[in-house]
Amino acid sequence: MTTKHHSIYLVLIVLFMINTTVLGQPITQTIRGTIIDQDSKSPAIGANIVILGTDPIKGAVTDVEGQFRVDGVAIGRINLRITMIGYETKTIPNLLVSSAKELILDIPMEESFEKLDEVVVIAKKDKSEVLNEMSLVSARTFSVEETGRFAGSFGDPARMVSGFAGVTNSPDGNNDIIVRGNSPKGILWRLEGIEIPNPNHFANDGATGGPINALNSNMLSDSDFMSGAFAPEYGNALSGVFDMKLKKGNNEQREYTAGISTLGLDFTLEGPFKPNYNGSYLMNYRYSSLALIDKTGLIDFGGVPKYQDMSFNINLPVNQKHSFSVFGLGGISSISTEETIDDSDEIVGKAIMQSNMGTIGVIYNYLIDPRSYLRASVSVSGTLLQNTYDIPENNDPTDFYRVYDTDYSKTFIRSAVTYGFKWNAQHKFEIGVINNSHYYNMTQNAYNYDQDRLENVLDDDGNTNRTQGFLTWKYRITEDLTMTSGLHGQHFALNNSYSIEPRAALKWETSPRNSVSIGAGIHSRMESAAVYLWKFQQSDGSYTQPNKSLEVSKAAHLVLGYDQLIGQRTHFKTELYYQYLYDTPVENDPNSTISMINISDLYTQFDLVNEGTGQNYGLEMTLEQYLHQGFYYLSSASIFQSLYTPMDGVERETAFANQYIFNVLAGKEFKIGQANKKRVLFVNGKVTLMGGKRYTPIDLAASIATGEEVRMDDKPFSERSDDLFIANIAIGTRRNKGRTTRELKFDVQNVTNSQAVVNEYFVQATNEIYKVTQLALFPTISYSISF
Repeated sequence: MTTKHHSIYLVLIVLFMINTTVLGQPITQTIRGTIIDQDSKSPAIGANIVILGTDPIKGAVTDVEGQFRVDGVAIGRINLRITMIGYETKTIPNLLVSSAKELILDIPMEESFEKLDEVVVIAKKDKSEVLNEMSLVSARTFSVEETGRFAGSFGDPARMVSGFAGVTNSPDGNNDIIVRGNSPKGILWRLEGIEIPNPNHFANDGATGGPINALNSNMLSDSDFMSGAFAPEYGNALSGVFDMKLKKGNNEQREYTAGISTLGLDFTLEGPFKPNYNGSYLMNYRYSSLALIDKTGLIDFGGVPKYQDMSFNINLPVNQKHSFSVFGLGGISSISTEETIDDSDEIVGKAIMQSNMGTIGVIYNYLIDPRSYLRASVSVSGTLLQNTYDIPENNDPTDFYRVYDTDYSKTFIRSAVTYGFKWNAQHKFEIGVINNSHYYNMTQNAYNYDQDRLENVLDDDGNTNRTQGFLTWKYRITEDLTMTSGLHGQHFALNNSYSIEPRAALKWETSPRNSVSIGAGIHSRMESAAVYLWKFQQSDGSYTQPNKSLEVSKAAHLVLGYDQLIGQRTHFKTELYYQYLYDTPVENDPNSTISMINISDLYTQFDLVNEGTGQNYGLEMTLEQYLHQGFYYLSSASIFQSLYTPMDGVERETAFANQYIFNVLAGKEFKIGQANKKRVLFVNGKVTLMGGKRYTPIDLAASIATGEEVRMDDKPFSERSDDLFIANIAIGTRRNKGRTTRELKFDVQNVTNSQAVVNEYFVQATNEIYKVTQLALFPTISYSISF
């Protein structure tokens, strides 16, 4: 925890501010894209696209490939409407048109339930609907613009979703995503429909941790986030799903974006491979700003977080039926620190961390006919985690001994095939198979204070396999009543365990402005490989691995929802949910209070059995006004409880039982200067109030006696910090001139510098307990230019 804190504070040191004053000229831009049938993925031929409010009307009609193009569009924000005979009208509001880059869209259309010559539907499509039409409850689409617009998000989707109802990040500044009182290790990360490792720099083993996302927002397209009762295609997830999509590069002209910020220097390049070919590439590279400054020798930070990342998306169409895409994401990060207490020069610990991750995948899409498609993919992912931690011997600052070291290397080879068939406007089916081959080489040494020596507790290499399959049926019973149902199953070869998971959801649009929904299902999640492979020494000196027989953790989700559109731009949503967790691993001791429900990351050193349970229940409400005339707001309230029962049979509150979260986000864009200069000043703010962070107190006397930190496990998570208050603000300008767009932004998190205590730790060198507070005030400054 202390090492994480050092890296988070250092990476967010303010570097400098750049400001350039330029004059803009009124210009226009091109909007183009592709419109497809939402269910069959085939081109929507003859769709009409109109830019609302233009005089004379600007628009276009899609060709035989479903493509359209509108030239001469004034820069700024526009509303787009798409109509087509036999399909429901769709309105997309507040698209941002800049001078630097063409706006390229991929838009799905839903076929009308009844075959009419012309369909007239009140346009209620906004961000209340999601890209995956199988997700009817607890789902929300987020855009790349929102990741940059929400105060405190720093262009990071993991930080941005903390503004949604029921979602929060860890108060110590980590990118943990805590959903509805669940451990963040229950998150499923997907990129281009493929499961990937945790994409954060400085990440620990598992699905969570790390302060900086390695995926740059310049690479993202509109994506989905789910917080419960997931559609049947999503497996190996208990608490939430991040289903991220990459943009396609411009296939007609080269475009560039260069940026410099507190977080790093980055460059994005996109363009076509050759004229008259629809293929394109998009790639981004970023390097740590602090690492660059450290290399100059001008400033010595005494422990510099170093990281770099690269991502790309290559689109390779063959013809109207066949296409390929190749994508990748990689990040490397490291830090070496010397820990001191307060302002003292006394070193109480030395830590070194190396954390790398990477994914590369190939996707093949085949439009078999206007009603069916096939999607196949293969990907290779890998993670490397190396940690060491040393503390002084007998308080001697010149003599250190090793407390632990870690060397985890994991490789995943994933292949998947999905077949989709649209029978008619009422029925769509999807069936898919996913195979995950898992190769690992894991070593862990930890200090045994009873034996007064460093001993090996994990040393295993090998491979195993996880196989998944799903079947989904979407049934539009009537024009206003839609049902999705299906099964997801997975088999874990390491211990021959399996899980069969039925799921269903129903949405009834009681009027053009109101809907009610219900969703239910069984979900499961594997633990990290280190949990299964940990070894325990017996009295005769031999070792056993009792956790190899652990089954997956499971949860039953139930969600009831109500949506209402207020006016044309305001949306109210409320959901009541209940989650029952079962087969959760707990320590195999009748008096133990240890449960994996409370573990966020890394490994565990306990003998575990699947005898634990838990429950999360709560009420969420969201009131949102979509951006209109430069103004938006999003307010959310979540009241919930999170409980668990370990082997001792006593039900207690979990580590994530904050009990309530309130968020208010708002922002305004102001046109400044002369009207034809196209300059915008934007101000965004976010205020969060949530219940205190829970933690288990330290037994100081026992810690001093044993020489290591000892928690009062008979009083788990009985301590609670003060309520957490976090206020963020972001101010900046966006300017267009010629074929360039410049943006300067100053983003400050925890502007009031609130310092609630969120945990504590024991320092052997001083035999004292020190408090860990929430992440202090930190600002970031960024400047980007697109051309």
